[in-house]
Amino acid sequence: MAAPSRSDFAALLRAWRDRLSPADAGFTVTDRRRAPGLRREELAQLAGLSVDYVLRLEQGRARNPSAQVVGALARALQLSRAERDQLFRGAGLLPPRDGTVDTHVPPGIRRLAARLADVPIGVFAADWTLVWWNAMWCALHGDPSALPTAERNLARALFGDGAARAAMRPVRPGGGREAFAAAIVADLKDAVSRYPQDARLGRLVRELRDTSGAFARLWATPTTAAAVHTSDRKTVRHPEAGDIVLDCDVLVVPGADLRMVTYTAAAGSDDAGKLDLLRVTAGRAVSGGVTS
Repeated sequence: MAAPSRSDFAALLRAWRDRLSPADAGFTVTDRRRAPGLRREELAQLAGLSVDYVLRLEQGRARNPSAQVVGALARALQLSRAERDQLFRGAGLLPPRDGTVDTHVPPGIRRLAARLADVPIGVFAADWTLVWWNAMWCALHGDPSALPTAERNLARALFGDGAARAAMRPVRPGGGREAFAAAIVADLKDAVSRYPQDARLGRLVRELRDTSGAFARLWATPTTAAAVHTSDRKTVRHPEAGDIVLDCDVLVVPGADLRMVTYTAAAGSDDAGKLDLLRVTAGRAVSGGVTS
């Protein structure tokens, strides 16, 4: 079999960008729009890349894109698993191995989330890495694309001492911070048992055990299973809107080891009014995700 060329990768990228409906990607479609697919700048926005870099990739001038970049493009283009693997091979890379934490968000879930644009939504992998978010999530919690890729992880935000913790806006779970932290650690234990070959997950656990006494204590506490996440009332302290009390629901994505986290408020409540105000800023936020 001949080795894949940069032209193979470029052709795939252009074809799949032309195929994806902007509405399915969460963009507003106007009558002035001529091309049916995504614009190059829209793909760059979704993938967290520069427009110039996407242009060079599509022209075959950019050499050796990283696995992180290819994974970001695959998610932005809403590729199936088989298509994602084809894009990796087109870039001269091995597709993600089985037995590792899957960060692929199925196209149907992306379309569903895109149609719930008024609701803050974040999609997390089994290791609680944030792999997709919408503009309302950015408006409520801050833009994850401002963080290094490795820091877009809830466990790092809770127990680490890096950018994730610094960027995390204060959130008070209704069930208490200790119970919430214990639930996240229980989930990581379960993930380690199911993905023992995942190097990133193993590195995350080792780093947190070495640097956080609270994490090490909870890790040493016996647990029998992953936590069961139910609806919770959470208070988010927003820098402009103040305290917002919201219902937080964690939905398991069928057929994928993912969790969709949503925040809602009762219609007509003061907190719903605060969410309405955040929608003004949501238009300036970025939806997508670039975690590999």
